[in-house]
Amino acid sequence: MKIFYAIQATGNGHISRATQLYPYLQKFGEVDFFLSGCNASLDIKLPIKYKSKGCSLHYSKCGGLDYWEIAKNIRPRQIYKDADTLPLKKYDIIINDFDSITSLACKMQKVHSVQLGHQASFISANTPRPEKKSLMGEMILKHYAPSPKNIGLHFEKYDSFILPPIIKDEIIQAQPANLKHITVYLPSFDKDCLEKAFNKISDVHFHWFLQGIEFKHTIGNITYFPVNQKKFNESLISCEGIITGGGFETPAEALYLKKKILSIPIRSHYEQECNAAALKKMGVPVVYEVGKNFDEIIKNWLNQNIIYPEMPANNIRETLEYLFDTYRN
Repeated sequence: MKIFYAIQATGNGHISRATQLYPYLQKFGEVDFFLSGCNASLDIKLPIKYKSKGCSLHYSKCGGLDYWEIAKNIRPRQIYKDADTLPLKKYDIIINDFDSITSLACKMQKVHSVQLGHQASFISANTPRPEKKSLMGEMILKHYAPSPKNIGLHFEKYDSFILPPIIKDEIIQAQPANLKHITVYLPSFDKDCLEKAFNKISDVHFHWFLQGIEFKHTIGNITYFPVNQKKFNESLISCEGIITGGGFETPAEALYLKKKILSIPIRSHYEQECNAAALKKMGVPVVYEVGKNFDEIIKNWLNQNIIYPEMPANNIRETLEYLFDTYRN
């Protein structure tokens, strides 16, 4: 079987999921990957056969989206050209993890795909949303990368086609420990936005994973790390808690490891606001604005005794068998 797998590279979560799925997919056939977007910071150890700059997210300085930067980097003519040149008809199955170019290519070439991933879960009205829904956000979730078949991944089974998150082998096989540090991964925040707050809590040690850091080093109570999957996994497995955005993969892994989580969704990022709504229902503290009292918020969070629900890991082989059966039907 020849398998086409489209990865949306607006962040690291999609790449991490594809990396975990790859050895399982190889048991079903030959896999070619299409990488769309340019926001990822992980080293990609996958056979990327096709690439496109696609549509990528760009962030403001302290926790928001930069819509002007996003808009000026969109190239509609190039997007249509990339969609037209993808040779989808030579593949037996097309798996799309929320990539608009692949979705457009399927429409242009009259072939169908299955959407596999977190965003597919938002096809269901049962999937949690924030109190104030966004019409534009809903349109993007449902029409950015449409597919006739959807297999969603989420924290809970909100609908029949929604399955548990895909957890990396390193996390599943780990023996969690608590070495008392706090892991930090907030790619939409610059260093200057948070450093003072962390420095104020001098008795707490932070492992901060930041883009632009070239080598691991420690200043005061902060150890700065380059964005590196192996080092991040090690830090997460041994941390007391994690401060992260409103993404999906990292909170899912933290929940699986029974770690404390403080979520700061990216401002005006509707999917992250939806994830934050789901996390709040599970008892996870959510902060929408980082202000002068952020150090007090962190201290209060660390002093809370929070019990989160059990987070199961996805049975990948069963999910892929279901995916192939869904595609054929």
